[in-house]
Amino acid sequence: MRILVAEDEITYRHMLRTLLTKWGYEIVMAGDGLEAWEALRSEDRPRLAILDWMMPGMDGVDICRAIRQGKSDPYIYLLLLTSRDQKQDVVQGFEAGADDYLIKPFDPHELRARVHAGERIVELQDRLIRAQEALREQATHDPLTGLLNRRACLDSLLAELSRGGRTGSPACIGMVDIDSFKRVNDAHGHLIGDEVLCEVARRMQDSLRRYDVIGRLGGEEFLLVLPGCSIEEGVKLAERICHVVCSEPVKVKNWSFAVSISLGVAVANQPAPGDMEALLGSADAALYRAKGAGRNRVEFSTQLRRPSSEAE
Repeated sequence: MRILVAEDEITYRHMLRTLLTKWGYEIVMAGDGLEAWEALRSEDRPRLAILDWMMPGMDGVDICRAIRQGKSDPYIYLLLLTSRDQKQDVVQGFEAGADDYLIKPFDPHELRARVHAGERIVELQDRLIRAQEALREQATHDPLTGLLNRRACLDSLLAELSRGGRTGSPACIGMVDIDSFKRVNDAHGHLIGDEVLCEVARRMQDSLRRYDVIGRLGGEEFLLVLPGCSIEEGVKLAERICHVVCSEPVKVKNWSFAVSISLGVAVANQPAPGDMEALLGSADAALYRAKGAGRNRVEFSTQLRRPSSEAE
């Protein structure tokens, strides 16, 4: 663990460096408050800081207050080091945002115990962040394919329609269905079918641009959100994805499956959040035509137009 030591007295700086290094910590030294403040604002900032109360540039209390006002994330554990021992000083330090307080001259055993306590708090906060991220992942992603789930994907589409309304860029989507996927499930079971579905999802995701969005709507249906694409560009991208998916069989255990997808592409040239249902309907209708025309192909809808009363 990395620890920032901000101390302007040479004797205490040497003592803290020696003890903390001996206990296995990586030390970042700061000789004044401004240097400490810059270290705590850097991208690789230490997660625990030992701050002398009185320093040139910025006091330790000032640094505590600035860190807490900035709502640093992840959390930085702040330990104040000072010769002040009056109750009002202790209260002032804690009110400024310090987590702990150690009076000079300090006992090395007490320092070690307080640093260990701070380390436990930081570790607990890291666990909490990981748990929150796991919950967020579960709430927004499909558990089978790892793609966005239906709700998150539609939220992305809504955000794209809003963005397009502000910037004037088109909002393009693709509705995708795996061709004849029911036959795989019926003939080989859902476990084999799930592996095929995951591989198709991976191929589609790898074919998209960095800022495109793909989500699973349910079953073997997917939605692509393609920011900034005209209908021509959207169709071209969809055709490339279609080709990539069917370019080679999907192999699962001893089975080899020829897979393909059908896509319906639709675009709103002057998008607005209220266009979502109409845009999805247009893409779905195009997908239906692609299925009816023999599958493994791309069809597109006429561009979404608003009633003249809305356009005015």
